[in-house]
Amino acid sequence: MATESSRNTTARDTTVRADARRNRERLLAAARAVFAEHGIDAPMTTVARRAGVGVATLYRHFPTREALVRGAFARQMETCGRALGDALAADDPWTGLTHLVETVCALQREERGFPAAFLDAFPETTAAHARSREQAERDVTALVRRAQASGALRPDFHPSDLVVALVAHCGLVAALPDDARASRRLVAYLLQSFRAAPSAGPLPPPSGLTLRGLPLPPPEGGASRTPRRS
Repeated sequence: MATESSRNTTARDTTVRADARRNRERLLAAARAVFAEHGIDAPMTTVARRAGVGVATLYRHFPTREALVRGAFARQMETCGRALGDALAADDPWTGLTHLVETVCALQREERGFPAAFLDAFPETTAAHARSREQAERDVTALVRRAQASGALRPDFHPSDLVVALVAHCGLVAALPDDARASRRLVAYLLQSFRAAPSAGPLPPPSGLTLRGLPLPPPEGGASRTPRRS
């Protein structure tokens, strides 16, 4: 039979673990919000303050900035990994490539801090991270080659072109974070340009952005301009 002391110890341990889980979740939510507002180079103290915990608590859970970024966007990176696996397993490689591009771009659009984290690509501080990156690059190359062999993907497409497309989309969503129509239309244009044969499929609805509303960098010390839409 458990003694009163052992029961109290178990209860305290359970409470400590629950508090630790809550603190971790608060930190991850705060990190996503802060990174969306200020970029992934925002001060760690800002994240701790947003989460309502001390800096020491933050570093107990996430000893480095990389660990915090990885934790904050773990779900998104896992989704990207699954999308790449699904693309490779698809019977039709063009369908697989389309699914991969649309999935990654949707994540960039839906989580404002993710584009910068995706471009940063999480520095390869361990051999495991380096191997993971190298495997992903091999898988993308294999997918591109399969899509070309099927005749769907233009023969002069290079795997680096996919990176260029994702960087371009990152720039769009960073400049126009609330314009989902512009994002979807750009993705559709990009995919059509990848095809070996011209595609005249319907595009998503256009954005309401006008030339007068082009997002411009703020003047030094000034506020950024808000794009106008018709």
